[in-house]
Amino acid sequence: MTLPTHATTAPAHVVAKLSTLDRFLPAWIGLAMVAGLLLGRLVPGLGGVLSSVEVDGVSLPIALGLLVMMYPVLAKVRYDRLDTVTGDRRMLVSSLVLNWLVGPALMFTLAWLLLPNLPAYRTGLIVVGLARCIAMVIIWNDLACGDREAAAVLVALNSAFQVVAFAALGWFYLSVLPGWLGLQQTGLDVSPWQIATSVVVFLGVPLLLGYLSRRLGERRRGRDWYEQRFLPRVGPWALYGLLFTIVILFALQGKQITSRPLDVARIALPLLAYFAVMWGAGFVLGRVLGMSYARTTTLAFTAAGNNFELAIAVAIATFGATSGQALAGVVGPLIEVPVLVALVYVSLALRSHFPTPESEPA
Repeated sequence: MTLPTHATTAPAHVVAKLSTLDRFLPAWIGLAMVAGLLLGRLVPGLGGVLSSVEVDGVSLPIALGLLVMMYPVLAKVRYDRLDTVTGDRRMLVSSLVLNWLVGPALMFTLAWLLLPNLPAYRTGLIVVGLARCIAMVIIWNDLACGDREAAAVLVALNSAFQVVAFAALGWFYLSVLPGWLGLQQTGLDVSPWQIATSVVVFLGVPLLLGYLSRRLGERRRGRDWYEQRFLPRVGPWALYGLLFTIVILFALQGKQITSRPLDVARIALPLLAYFAVMWGAGFVLGRVLGMSYARTTTLAFTAAGNNFELAIAVAIATFGATSGQALAGVVGPLIEVPVLVALVYVSLALRSHFPTPESEPA
């Protein structure tokens, strides 16, 4: 990807400098979503074949797409600058509060307010709210010229919390809190191993490869060669991986989505509100705390994104592949992808309202 990290020009000027692939990204994503839905709907048995290619509940096609998508971005991270991020306690604490206090509570509230008589969809949405993003947020952050080092740290931090907190929060929001409020209670069967596997596959592997690439590449050929020759070659593969992942994801669930359009619309409403509020809360909080544009953007996108693969896997394992809970998980990326792409452009439009300190990482 070729978005400059510090351009202070207007979004239209930034877009004009992009490659054809980057410039028409919303169109490519839209085509990928349509292609996936059509494949899932028109090719008999495709969803079953793709679903069968998995190891320990992890879809290998999706894992491949996410690995190709995340590796180039994580290879761009300057790991020798991570200490400047870990020392920023405001950002670390803000991210934890948004992801583990505000996010689950907001989704619980929206699910009960907007889907009071649809318990299966409501439960599925609450599960989505508990699965914090560990993959696609890296892409949205990079497209919006966020702080790559901060994104790597926040994603790793929230992934560690996810392993520890996901099951406990699921029990609290599906059983304990509804009981206190006199609402319907639901159980959730998920193992820490399943969550840890998701984190290792979707974050640990590409993070390790990105780190090793930079260390070995700079050691053997120097930083100039690594950043001016190697990164431009591997950079476009992030978007190739993103588009491939979207096609596979929607091909897997295309039949469910297209056969229940009214249900999809009902599920979409709380999701739209959730993504908008979470991103807005992160952006406003970063601005109030005096963070740079890059770190404010990173805070906003890491708060708004969700781990769709984990949410879908948990819903299927607990309630079944054809359940309403699973459908709610599937609709998550259907709404998240176009909404967060739109928010990339909103971020760039707001960039001129931030000072650009010379010390901000390149």
